[in-house]
Amino acid sequence: MTGSLRAETQGTGTPLSGASMLHGTPVVPGIGFGPVIRPGRRPDVPVDTTVVDEAARGTELERFREAASVVAGRLRGRAELATGAASEVLSANAAMAQDRGWLKAAEKLISAGTPATSATDAATEKFAAMFQKLGGLMAERVTDLRDIRDRVIAEILGVPEPGVPTPTVPSVLFADDLAPADTAGLDATLVVGLATSLGGPTSHTAIIARQLGIPCVVAVAGLDDVQEGTSAVVDGITGDIVLEPDAVLAADAVETDRAELDRVSRWTGQGSTSDGHAVDILANVQDGAGARAARKTAAAGIGLFRTELCFLDRDVEPTVDEQAEIYGQVLEAFDGHKVVVRTLDAGSDKPLRFANHADEANPALGIRGIRIAEQDRGILYRQLDGIAAAAAATGSSPWVMAPMIATAAEAAAFAADARARGLKPGVMIEIPAAALLAEHILEHVDFLSIGTNDLAQYTMAADRMSSQLASLTDPWQPAVIALVAHTAKAGAAAGKPVGVCGEAAADPLLACVLVGLGVTSLSAASAAVAHVGAKLSSVTLAQCIDAAAAALKTDSSTAARAAAAAVLN
Repeated sequence: MTGSLRAETQGTGTPLSGASMLHGTPVVPGIGFGPVIRPGRRPDVPVDTTVVDEAARGTELERFREAASVVAGRLRGRAELATGAASEVLSANAAMAQDRGWLKAAEKLISAGTPATSATDAATEKFAAMFQKLGGLMAERVTDLRDIRDRVIAEILGVPEPGVPTPTVPSVLFADDLAPADTAGLDATLVVGLATSLGGPTSHTAIIARQLGIPCVVAVAGLDDVQEGTSAVVDGITGDIVLEPDAVLAADAVETDRAELDRVSRWTGQGSTSDGHAVDILANVQDGAGARAARKTAAAGIGLFRTELCFLDRDVEPTVDEQAEIYGQVLEAFDGHKVVVRTLDAGSDKPLRFANHADEANPALGIRGIRIAEQDRGILYRQLDGIAAAAAATGSSPWVMAPMIATAAEAAAFAADARARGLKPGVMIEIPAAALLAEHILEHVDFLSIGTNDLAQYTMAADRMSSQLASLTDPWQPAVIALVAHTAKAGAAAGKPVGVCGEAAADPLLACVLVGLGVTSLSAASAAVAHVGAKLSSVTLAQCIDAAAAALKTDSSTAARAAAAAVLN
């Protein structure tokens, strides 16, 4: 997009009159302007040190169980009304509200005489401490867990459910962080911008905001000090938050942005640069419903089918037939089109109950992804059997890729297993070792797909869910771009496709840089497909190559973004 407020002001060299500026990590492009609103207060947990009479403890248990059930039911209802990532996250939170471990921890306290509200809080903090210790996306779930606690306590106390107020005029929402239940319910016509002091580019807030198309900036220092009612601009392109801006300049930036959105909405594919260099623009999905929604966009296929998200709430491994039915829904939605199925990326922040994950000191560096197969090859074999069965039933030819590949030997073993079932094998490039040895891995597989979320995390040795480290895990980091360049060069030399399916592919500006590096396909959230395709269609391949070269010469993510923008805008 070209309507950033920074671009507007830089054009004249005149700073915004009377404005002060904050800065964070941009995650959803666009410009939002309006008064600041904030989420309503969470219920106070009563300080109650009394011991409940033994005769009344049964009643107290029922109050807790009923409240937890009501909250889970509300979240499930919202999940059914939502689509894509919002539905997925709400469903996961509904399951969390009925998590047996959490329920039992609270029930044990209540049975010993602790009041239901205090027990709910204590059980939550016990699990929150556990999640924070695990780090990664598990730490991100602390916000979700505490949101469930607040909703359950509100239900026990009989007070209104906490959440985001419905503004009467288009407004920008500021918060420390947002629970998925709040983010998924936002009205994009009234909440026109979103900024949080916590979170990262792959947080639930960012993912759902991207699906809703709400301009969003995360990890904004100083945001908590901004008062409600303050006039503000959220610039999801540059990451700037402008307080009390010049109203005329702000309005002009919004109008420019709307004109760009109108142009984007008219893009219908096929993916290519303005001079005809073809690039597949694909969608990331997690189930059949998500695939059917993606089919309504201009996506040329599916570049990432996250299969593990279908099974997070399962106690028992789905049978081959059950898996074939699930995979078949996605293949049917994109009949005749490219579909890339990722095998289970379980472990770390996405533990599967039936995979018997061991407790690990650092699960993000532990048994996850393809490494689970080293402990139980049967899980992988049965999944590949399910994919092959779905392919046969639908007459499709899906591509399959394994996550967390670190060595050529791992790639070779997976490729043999996939080819034995008539499937086209590839692997994810998420570990720097795999990127550096891409040419050797390509001797065994037919394609590569770069997961920039994890690649940034492992390259920069920075938890991708840490708001304090969000600038390090920015995919614009030159070290990350250099690894993408090395991988794409290896693909070109081998004559094999190299795609990007991480969140980097959803950034229209960065998408052009990726194409300039030699990436052959881009897969992003459905809501980002048109933005990426439209931007790519407005530039030449030579511009993309020049932008990539400019970014590679820089020494920071901010400089890389600016260097690319200077070429492409």
